[in-house]
Amino acid sequence: MPMNPAPHLTDDRWAELLRVRATDPAAVERAYAKRIRRSALLSERETLFLVAADHPARGALGVGSDRTAMADRRTLLERLLIALADPAVDGVLGSPDVVEELLLLDALDDKVVIGSMNRGGLAGAEWEIDDRFTGYDADALVRYRLDGGKMLLRLVDSDPGTVPTLHACAQAVSELAAHGLMAMVEPLPYHRDASGALVMSKDAPSLARAITVASGLGVTSAYTWLKIPAPEDSSVLDATTLPVVVLGGVPSGDPAADLAAWGGALHHDVVRGLVVGRTLLYPPDGDVAAAVDAAARMLKQSR
Repeated sequence: MPMNPAPHLTDDRWAELLRVRATDPAAVERAYAKRIRRSALLSERETLFLVAADHPARGALGVGSDRTAMADRRTLLERLLIALADPAVDGVLGSPDVVEELLLLDALDDKVVIGSMNRGGLAGAEWEIDDRFTGYDADALVRYRLDGGKMLLRLVDSDPGTVPTLHACAQAVSELAAHGLMAMVEPLPYHRDASGALVMSKDAPSLARAITVASGLGVTSAYTWLKIPAPEDSSVLDATTLPVVVLGGVPSGDPAADLAAWGGALHHDVVRGLVVGRTLLYPPDGDVAAAVDAAARMLKQSR
């Protein structure tokens, strides 16, 4: 998967990152402390456009036929730096390791940073639905001065692993709200097919049900946002008054089709933006900057 040459992560810059990682671990906390925070969560157009980079922490490394596309960390960071260089990108959603590498590369000043909280439901594992909180917790998000926390909530009625995940997400929503931080909940209805494999339920009733379940988590919904796939029937979004961001999901291999799917949802009143990862970071033609620009223009036009 080729990528246009871009000097965002030079050999010298990469070598310095590795040196700091090995010799100065305290540099990470200093980088958190000195980050210049953006004054507002939303852009001037009251939208939010984030690049997602928390997939590797759940072992979800594949893009198309390449099962380990996201495993090369230097390539991932280079692509993230290209995306974050676009002024239309408001920030990043990432696990602690990725966020800290971007901090050490001075890439997150004046950007929104959302920390990924539960990554324990490893992709393909038998316990995948019991998605333990193995990343950021609310106290760390406050201490490190991040802008919110994201949690994945896959709802599988036939899998008891859904219950501890529901409970943990509710607790996290309450804890984040107590500190005035956004809780970005990603409720995804799933079922198991005849072979036992997990399959997302994309029908309107399942998505509407997932939205209503996620909306009621915790002691207050005042700081809750929802991150959901673009529904084929936008009336699904009538199920909530909470702000919604549309997730990119698994790339289809057809960027134009992906953009069209997102665009339909972006016109709904509750939708505030996009949170997209692999589709923009690993486009078929390798041109990250162009993929990000196309998504940004679509978001701007929709508002």
